[in-house]
Amino acid sequence: MDPSGVFFTRYQRDSTLVRTRAQWLALAMFAGLLLSLPWIASPRLLAVANLMFITAIVVVGLQITTGYAGQINLGQAAFMGVGAYGASVMEVKLGLPFWVAVPAGGVIAAAAGWAFGLTAARIKGFYLALTTIAAQFLFVFVVLNLPSSWLGGVNGFSLQPARLGPVAFDSDAKLYYLFLIAAAVMVAGALGIVRSRHGRAFEAVRDDDVAAGMMGIDVAGTKARAFVTGAFYAGIGGALWAYQIRFVSVDQFTLFNSIWFIAMMIVGGLGSIVGALVGTVAIRAVQETITSVGPNLIERFPGLGTDLVFASMNVFLGLVITGFLLLEPKGLMHRWNILKANYRLWPFPH
Repeated sequence: MDPSGVFFTRYQRDSTLVRTRAQWLALAMFAGLLLSLPWIASPRLLAVANLMFITAIVVVGLQITTGYAGQINLGQAAFMGVGAYGASVMEVKLGLPFWVAVPAGGVIAAAAGWAFGLTAARIKGFYLALTTIAAQFLFVFVVLNLPSSWLGGVNGFSLQPARLGPVAFDSDAKLYYLFLIAAAVMVAGALGIVRSRHGRAFEAVRDDDVAAGMMGIDVAGTKARAFVTGAFYAGIGGALWAYQIRFVSVDQFTLFNSIWFIAMMIVGGLGSIVGALVGTVAIRAVQETITSVGPNLIERFPGLGTDLVFASMNVFLGLVITGFLLLEPKGLMHRWNILKANYRLWPFPH
């Protein structure tokens, strides 16, 4: 194995993630379920699954930046927007195919992340959070104030369906497999990164950047790489979002969305790629349930009004997240690991 490779690790224990036959069987069953979902799920559920895949890519990138490297990022939606606009420009203005436009959107977002990663080398904590919030407003300012012929201005961009040769991804079922493959590749890459020497450098900087510097780790470079990686994932997610909606505008990438990405990471568990996936599914499932229940409540109790019902639902969702912060701050994956440990030790009390 090449010692200079991105995924290189000297730990024999990290040579494989799936170690037992039971784990291989569970993984095969889960993969079979995902592959068969378009044949058994309703169109509504399929659209939600597509949205979950895109969101999972963005949250996994945020997990690398914040959960592993400890760099607070409240502007992940802005980087997602940069990727969406980058891919749109590549297709609409330059006529490039989607399989070139999507990676290009990720690279453009990574370049934006590198600029903010440089600031992370000098500031931290509250001030870094303010800087990343500024990225959110800077993104909107740039898009709306550049000539409309460049980025569409307030009108945004309209895109054609993604095409791969004669195949046009113009339905949720076709997009499902495209997004499934993209999410699988990005998650596999994230698992490789966090298990490599780069991932260990991220964790060292997160725990104590002064001690990490004394150990010979390039602290400034590590922080910049964390932002670049997280922004690249956000850019890929934004580019895929553009091809799903086939329309891009600044109001799709708000600070509110960045907060939800943070919430998904917290609910799933900081410092866990699988936790990012679990948190994404959990929060998106609750959001979709609220979206479905809201109209029924309005129909039964018309006196409540639309604004009150949906505001109450958002308050309820906020209370759920607050409850996790107070009662289970390490997320669902921490609780799952405790359950697994108890199962392995049972019936011995110690």
